[in-house]
Amino acid sequence: MTAPTTSRTGSHQPSPARRQAAGAPRRAAGRKTSRSGWKIGIAIGAVIAIAAIIAVVASGGSDSKRVEAGVEQTRPVTITGTALAPLADTGVDPAIGAIAPSIAGQSFDGTPVSWAPGRPTLLVFLAHWCPHCQAEVPVLAEWQAAGNAPAGLDVIGVATGTDATRPNYPPSAWLSGAAFPWPVLADSPTYDVAKAMGLTGFPYFVLVDAKGAVVARASGEQTPAALDALVAEVLPR
Repeated sequence: MTAPTTSRTGSHQPSPARRQAAGAPRRAAGRKTSRSGWKIGIAIGAVIAIAAIIAVVASGGSDSKRVEAGVEQTRPVTITGTALAPLADTGVDPAIGAIAPSIAGQSFDGTPVSWAPGRPTLLVFLAHWCPHCQAEVPVLAEWQAAGNAPAGLDVIGVATGTDATRPNYPPSAWLSGAAFPWPVLADSPTYDVAKAMGLTGFPYFVLVDAKGAVVARASGEQTPAALDALVAEVLPR
């Protein structure tokens, strides 16, 4: 599946050499001392610069790109069952009533995350580079914090479309920093979970009942009211 391409200095101070030269007496001995200090200053500066470069390389680059040991942005997944038809742009969703395929995988740190029939569940598919997903995550977090996510509903995030060359990478740091409140399954490098659930755009929502039947699917940003209406399909208030 080809992932959709949705889009949404320092101060300067005089060097130690210049400060020393400015106060040096105007005699031969003073000039020698000044030049010696200038050379020492350059040597110290070079050592500091090299040490800084080594530190950056050893740390894996900037903080925004750093990933903790044992954290992987994609993970193997196991899918059991028949893939859902892709979500249509208009008209009746062909997957309504179909049994969604079960999925088993892991979170970024390797913790098992899976879905199978048993409880009503909302699967939320997110791509780190998608501005609509970036806008939706705070809405979801606030919706849950306000107590609007029903107690009988499981919610599982699926980080998919992962691409290290695209913005806002890695997804593990993004979702952690955005305080996404539910478990997150890391999709495979080939987006197998997204394909199995018929994803056609981001963000993407799949609501299933306790028997595993698809009750509703939606693509695009959802308001709190829209989320309420979506889950009411399976858990009426």
